[in-house]
Amino acid sequence: MKKFAIVAALLVVGLTGVVHAAGDAEAGKVKAASCVACHGVDGNSLAATPTFPNLAGQSASYLYKQLVAFKEGKRKDPTMNAMVMPLDDQAMQDVSAFFATQTLKPGVADPALTAVGQAIYKGGIAEIGAPACMACHGPAGKGNPGAGYPQLASQKSVYIEKQLKDFRSAAQSMGGAVVGRDNDANKMMRDAVKRMSDPEIKAVSAYIQGLQP
Repeated sequence: MKKFAIVAALLVVGLTGVVHAAGDAEAGKVKAASCVACHGVDGNSLAATPTFPNLAGQSASYLYKQLVAFKEGKRKDPTMNAMVMPLDDQAMQDVSAFFATQTLKPGVADPALTAVGQAIYKGGIAEIGAPACMACHGPAGKGNPGAGYPQLASQKSVYIEKQLKDFRSAAQSMGGAVVGRDNDANKMMRDAVKRMSDPEIKAVSAYIQGLQP
């Protein structure tokens, strides 16, 4: 049994590349002081700032991955790139742990876009090869932390719309510097949205905002 445990641990290291210590949510609450102006004291950003995502209830592993991507410049946003620079690895883990423990407030979808958005989220768009969003993010948008798929439920539709368009822009980049967002594993998001139209992206983003956590 002991030998099996050692082998299993080695496999985990091999698959993930590195094992990170768990973050401390209480320490993260203090270290997140500079985050609250945009993301809210409890990780629920204000309705008046729809471009700032909700962080409450998101998996700590996903939040940590994004902070590292911002710090290393693999994900680009002038504000976030600057905000994470003073954070060391433990601070990023602690902040991620803090927001992961917060309660996400439910969002409301635009009823005019719900039907179209639901069809895309649950069934994809076969004619352009866009897969169903729920295949990775779940029927209720809860995500899959183990696989690295983030929670989408009740996320701000404006924020989701921008991210999908950024992935699409990166997918359509023709050589040179990548325009948009390309820190998705195996180009999964870029491949999923590369042929989606603006109205389709808007509709599915609105539907996602209405998914209940």
